[in-house]
Amino acid sequence: MSSSMPGPDERCPRKPAGSRSANHTSVILNGVLACSLWCGLAGLGGLTGTAAAQDTQLHEILVEGEGWQLVGDGYKFTEGPVADAAGRVYFTDVGGSKIYRLDDEGKPAVFVDDAGNPSGLKFGPGGKLYCCQYNRKRVVTYDPSAADAKASETVLASEIPVNDLVVTKAGGVYVTAPANKQVVYISPSGEKRVVAEGITTNGAVLWADEGTLVVTEGNEPILWTFRIQPDGSLTARDRYYGPLQVPAGLDKPGSDGMAVDTIGRLYVATHAGLQVFDPTGRHAGTISKPQRAFLSNVCFGGPNRDVLYVTTADKVFKRTVKATGLK
Repeated sequence: MSSSMPGPDERCPRKPAGSRSANHTSVILNGVLACSLWCGLAGLGGLTGTAAAQDTQLHEILVEGEGWQLVGDGYKFTEGPVADAAGRVYFTDVGGSKIYRLDDEGKPAVFVDDAGNPSGLKFGPGGKLYCCQYNRKRVVTYDPSAADAKASETVLASEIPVNDLVVTKAGGVYVTAPANKQVVYISPSGEKRVVAEGITTNGAVLWADEGTLVVTEGNEPILWTFRIQPDGSLTARDRYYGPLQVPAGLDKPGSDGMAVDTIGRLYVATHAGLQVFDPTGRHAGTISKPQRAFLSNVCFGGPNRDVLYVTTADKVFKRTVKATGLK
């Protein structure tokens, strides 16, 4: 649905402009998480976006009459959507242990088979594809231009209970390790160290300036932010985004993969749907899921980065939007 009047699954609850604090309460009314006022000003510098983005509503993002379209189905569990420099989308089938790449007609084709139950994917320097091999507990890279992508597999780090990752332009890698409640940093030279602990991490994303890392929290309806230091360490941990909507009957939001658009809005896959937050960390609305199954991840793809791709259980969907994602 895309109109100025959001439907029941595309809601736009508002919070007072400029409000930020971890001191908030929330109640569930008629199955919808209604957020109370936040008070106190806090937050991190380096926000991307404009003042107008602080009053985002979903009709500014969604294209009227444009819904979710099926890209592929029949998978065991889809994850890790990501677009290369040209906007071509790749995704993983964790249970099927495969990485897929969309062909010139937008149809999924196997890119790498026997990929170690791959989960998160990201592109990094030189066009390399970085991959979390969930079953093998390691991070590897592939060369998409190689005649045999599987043969180009190179191990970057091992002995990490990997889930998702982000890669900086300098080649630094942040990996979420939910089993250890950690974020692990892998330097461009390959050294690894724990840079955050005590968080039930899952998804991760970078702001446009790469000065801020965002990771999900499995036990609270918030998203954590950290300032990235020159040596790769993380500081200024903050509950910047939230509260997330939690459907009636559940006690956790199910936060997973994330994406950021060019004006700084953040999109996060959750049980309630694709939740959108403006650059100040306020919830701006929730885009309905294409099916009732678990929504695991999201990315912007296409040559203009104006197509949202989401992975959800056995299927992958897309929809054209007014927003554009980061390249």
